[in-house]
Amino acid sequence: MKNASFLRYLSAALVALLVSACGGSAHVDRYIDTEPPLWPDYAGVTLPPNLAPPCFSLPDSLEATRLGAWFKAGGDSLFVQASKGQIAIRPAKWKRLVKASSDISVRVQAQVGGLMTAYAPFHLYIAPDSIDSYIAYRLIEPGYESWNEMGIYQRCLESYEETPIITNRMTDFGCMNCHAFCNRKPDRMLFHLRAGYAGTYVLEGGKVKKLDTKTPQTISALVYPSWHPSGDFVAFSVNSTKQLFHTTDRNRVEVYDAASDVVVYDAGRDELVTSPLLSSPAAFETFPTFSPDGRTLYFCSADSVGMPGGYDQVRYSLCAIGFDTATRTFGDRVDTLYNARTEGKSVSFPRVSPDGRFLMFTLAAYGNFSIWHKDADLYMADLRDGSIRPLRALNSGDVESYHSWSGNSRWVVFSSRRIDGLYTRPFIAYIDSAGNARKPFLLPQKGKDYYTFLMKSFNIPEFIEGKVEAGAYTVSRAAREGQGKQLGYVMQKE
Repeated sequence: MKNASFLRYLSAALVALLVSACGGSAHVDRYIDTEPPLWPDYAGVTLPPNLAPPCFSLPDSLEATRLGAWFKAGGDSLFVQASKGQIAIRPAKWKRLVKASSDISVRVQAQVGGLMTAYAPFHLYIAPDSIDSYIAYRLIEPGYESWNEMGIYQRCLESYEETPIITNRMTDFGCMNCHAFCNRKPDRMLFHLRAGYAGTYVLEGGKVKKLDTKTPQTISALVYPSWHPSGDFVAFSVNSTKQLFHTTDRNRVEVYDAASDVVVYDAGRDELVTSPLLSSPAAFETFPTFSPDGRTLYFCSADSVGMPGGYDQVRYSLCAIGFDTATRTFGDRVDTLYNARTEGKSVSFPRVSPDGRFLMFTLAAYGNFSIWHKDADLYMADLRDGSIRPLRALNSGDVESYHSWSGNSRWVVFSSRRIDGLYTRPFIAYIDSAGNARKPFLLPQKGKDYYTFLMKSFNIPEFIEGKVEAGAYTVSRAAREGQGKQLGYVMQKE
């Protein structure tokens, strides 16, 4: 029996070798020097070793009647025949290739117009660094104030499993937003509910704490959270946010703040603390984010102007202020790290890499809600030398925004409208130790048509280290249990 099994294996290997030598088929009519026009485009991308395998196809307009691809990694090779118009390699076989080599060559062959055509091979590069096993995101229609059904979902990156953390079916279809995790831990997160069950919900170890975050001293409930690495504090902004619609501008929706401040929530005392340097009527302060060591609070600041008339004159710069956890006090000055207004630009969504080396942000012509600005691009600040540069490998002709770092500082996930200009989709990219970005790729799905038929945008994709187990029904029960804990307010003396 062992000899028979070996002979069958040897026979299959010889056939594979013969077919491989013939370019992936016993009969190929032509070889062309161009790479195939893939959908999604995975040619030349760098992938994590623990990512679920990508599947792809050719555009329907090519009308390929037969489709397949040879995958080669080191001394290993296999042929994958397309099924239902897509090339999808099985996870077990994909893991075998990833283990065999960090450079996987793929040659697609398709029968087009009666001719079996072999395209030039493209490469998939496997990074030495893994990726966090999950991401969390909100799925919502591509608008701002109008919505129907929405939810916060989590996706296992090592498979294609997507599960809801909570949906608004359980909260009378109200709005939910601004989910955030402490150090990417799935057992410590928060998010906001609006409308009927308004409040900020903090989930820790399976327990839910509901906060009523509007105080007499603040202009709104809390928005845009960033956890302190200790978990004892969370930075927020408070914003008087308005919306208008353009009739001729290519940016269809305009979202702006008529006023905004930055505060820090003390979880132990249920108090908000702030400083005149962070809550000034002379400036718009927003988008706070803590450094990995917790000693610095980064934020965006712009000179206040009359609204709505001056909406396109508001330009935010990247700023920083010290923070002392022992005394709950801020530094006595604000440092401007990047004065974007001198270049006619505006900063939003600063995010620091967990190793403390880099800060990624979005840059647009004006304003703070860059998710609707088609010129919005991703930029990188090196916190060692203060240099600022665009991440050209990540940017496109449409919106890039809402980015998040992996725990090892080697991967970013961000939202982009590059596919159709309407829906934001999650793209992932490798960042090397020098801060250089590789070509981004669309988050792989089990089917090539997943994004074609999904009428939702991916909002605020965030890496997490594992699956969120907090029960949605526990959250929905907490939503119905009254107003929530009211917060105190402390203004630091000048």
